[in-house]
Amino acid sequence: MKSIVLALAIVLGALAVSGCARVKPWEREYLADPIMQFDSNKEEKAVREHFLGTREGSAGSFGVSGGGCGCN
Repeated sequence: MKSIVLALAIVLGALAVSGCARVKPWEREYLADPIMQFDSNKEEKAVREHFLGTREGSAGSFGVSGGGCGCN
């Protein structure tokens, strides 16, 4: 039983260490490309940000101010 736990711990440790990758400064331009964004639909993103801004009633990372019912 201890050997199974030890083998599992080694495998999980190897996966945890290999999951982190360092990005070199000259490779960051490829990651900053607009094709790498999760939200490809700009209209849907704008509606979602407006909805979250009115429901939360605070300014988030996307710069929406105001709050309440959303009738402003």
